[in-house]
Amino acid sequence: MLAALLRQNPHVFASMSGPVGGMVGTLVDHMGDSNEFSSFIKDEHRHRVLRGIFDNYYSEDCPEIIFDTNRAWCARMPLLQTIFPGSKVIACVRDTSWVVDSIERLVRKNSMTPSSIFNYQAGGTVYSRAETVAGPSGMLGYAYNALKEAFYSECAEHLMLVQYETLTSEPQTVLNAIYEFIHEPAFKHDSENLEFNADEFDRKAGMPGLHAVRRRVMPNNRQSILPPDIFNKFSNDAFWKDPECNTHGVRII
Repeated sequence: MLAALLRQNPHVFASMSGPVGGMVGTLVDHMGDSNEFSSFIKDEHRHRVLRGIFDNYYSEDCPEIIFDTNRAWCARMPLLQTIFPGSKVIACVRDTSWVVDSIERLVRKNSMTPSSIFNYQAGGTVYSRAETVAGPSGMLGYAYNALKEAFYSECAEHLMLVQYETLTSEPQTVLNAIYEFIHEPAFKHDSENLEFNADEFDRKAGMPGLHAVRRRVMPNNRQSILPPDIFNKFSNDAFWKDPECNTHGVRII
């Protein structure tokens, strides 16, 4: 939703999660000591190679402001600051219970299509699916742990959190705050006419609708389909809502 809004600005590139984060991680691994030729690879080589991924993936035809979307960036804040000093990370947050609820809704909606989220394995129960997505290596659990790492790190000044509730109720307020955070001029966005399409990716992932965005930005109040014990299991996970936890003064919108 945020990407669909940001891309209305002709100076901005924003999309769903892309491959750059994975390529960076793979190259960091392969340029380490597990590589028999690592004695030839110096830090200046690593810097040029990693920076080159961004420079080459985003061609000269791309807008000048790039929002590269990947759940891994919060776990690579020091690396980002080395490659792009002063770079910013915008993390979208929502109560964990409602994220799990959204995923479960998609699973049930696509009950005849196994999903990549669960290694294309059908079956299981709402309990095993919740455990999988919220586990340390799960789609949600990994992102949550990476966010906490960034939130409490020495790089926290380069992090801003955007709450789902604020985005859906006050989208322009959120966008103005983002532009201020990245030191760019504000842009008037149209929250009544969003356009975003990742149907091919979602179909291949076995989860049609995973990246579907409604045309109009608005709150979506609903009843959870999760059993109460699962929903309540994550009720205390929203650490960003506790001011005492914000020891580094991370900006939260």
